[in-house]
Amino acid sequence: MILENPLQENTIQNSNTPENKSLYFSHSRIIPYLLWLLFAGNLSYLLYYFPNIAEWYYGDMLKINGFTILIWTTVTFFSALVATYASNYLHGFKYHFRFNLLCLGFTFSVMFFIMSNHVALLLLTWFLMGFFMSRLIGIDTGWGEAREASRFTQRYFLTGTFFLGAGVLLLAFYSGSYTISGLMNSLEVIPFYIVLIAATCIILAAIVQSAIYPFHRWLLSAMTSPTPASALMHAGFVNGAGILLALFSTLIFASNTLNILLIIGGLTAIIAQFTKLLQVNVKQKLACSTIAQMGFMIMQCGLGFFNAAVVHLILHGFYKAYLFLSSGEEIAHSKPERPPQIRISPLQAIGVLLFGILGAFLFTLLTGKGMNLDSGIFLTLIVAITAGQATYNIVKQKSLSLVQKIFLPPVIFLMGIGVYALFYNGVSIVMADMPMVAVPMPLSIIQIVFGSVFLIGFFIMKLGIYRDFPWLYVKLLNLSQPHKKSILMYKSNS
Repeated sequence: MILENPLQENTIQNSNTPENKSLYFSHSRIIPYLLWLLFAGNLSYLLYYFPNIAEWYYGDMLKINGFTILIWTTVTFFSALVATYASNYLHGFKYHFRFNLLCLGFTFSVMFFIMSNHVALLLLTWFLMGFFMSRLIGIDTGWGEAREASRFTQRYFLTGTFFLGAGVLLLAFYSGSYTISGLMNSLEVIPFYIVLIAATCIILAAIVQSAIYPFHRWLLSAMTSPTPASALMHAGFVNGAGILLALFSTLIFASNTLNILLIIGGLTAIIAQFTKLLQVNVKQKLACSTIAQMGFMIMQCGLGFFNAAVVHLILHGFYKAYLFLSSGEEIAHSKPERPPQIRISPLQAIGVLLFGILGAFLFTLLTGKGMNLDSGIFLTLIVAITAGQATYNIVKQKSLSLVQKIFLPPVIFLMGIGVYALFYNGVSIVMADMPMVAVPMPLSIIQIVFGSVFLIGFFIMKLGIYRDFPWLYVKLLNLSQPHKKSILMYKSNS
């Protein structure tokens, strides 16, 4: 057989030699087993000592508490899942061994990042997270677009590391402390303008990694990575902002920058949801969806609920890992369709409104959020919108009977909101020893005005009104394009 693609020929030859078959079998099994073993150990420790998980220090370098174990459990689960999936998906791929090593390196970099207590270790592990992820994005070095995407994303990750370094080192120089716990305890003696600058730098580092506008283009350009790498990226890497902001929640409160997070996150959530509707590529749709979800996560931080942001990043990880790992099936069963027209009868509208209110009430009953006139109301509002959206998706289904449309929404709410409340309360208990991670803010004019803008933007999106404005359509389409060198810049060898 004559192979016209040299890369394909090299791949097949490398995978068919007896030595490489033996190597493939060993590494494709050992690394996933190792990751599953780490997950089982972390989960067992978390459940056994819950809710009284002791805090442990190793000098000035390491700090382990309940939050550390929680994130370890989460990241090892997603890494083990992805590595197991890749053992079949990447069968015969000549860079499979490299993929597994990079996956393992990324996992350990996250684990060391979350338990870092020294500034130097924190910055090193943050850099390594970006380094391993950029290598996963460009793992196929024989593909020109993949190399360009890797270089492009690495520039963003280095920018994020620079901002994080500037923020924490500025605090360290002024306080004389080089531990994270020491920095947070020294904020009162540091001039406010220094605290503000440092907080701004750390916020910039967070929004760069989570692909928040205007730093979103790196995620849209990372589609050259294999599907397992994309799943790990969207389920684990971009969520790093929520972890970082939770670690520095005391600094965010001290610098009065919560409204910055609220506005940036909310605008990103709205714009990304708009751009998602314009995409025709499944992975690009998922990328825009991830950007929107990261916007919601940043919004929750801006409302003073860093614990809710952590819950969001965990549940989003499950959701997005599933969507990416099943994206091939989605493509196989999809066909070109015209955008659906939004038509809803008055009776259906009443049902959507009713179940949205009931969903919000159930969330308030289970979590206690939204009972007072503070920023917790916005969490309840988001739940109401989600419940209303789920109801709409049910009532518009022509294949369902009237009885099913009546009884399905409450069943889904009880299960979905019940699971969310369980996670929320559990994570809140685990993070109870961390200062300032769940502090509702008094309602302000900025919050009310922006909440109104957010609602208006949501309904404009859902009703498809944006289609009546060609200039807006073009702007959104251009805004959601990947880096030009990461697509169609090199001649194919086939």
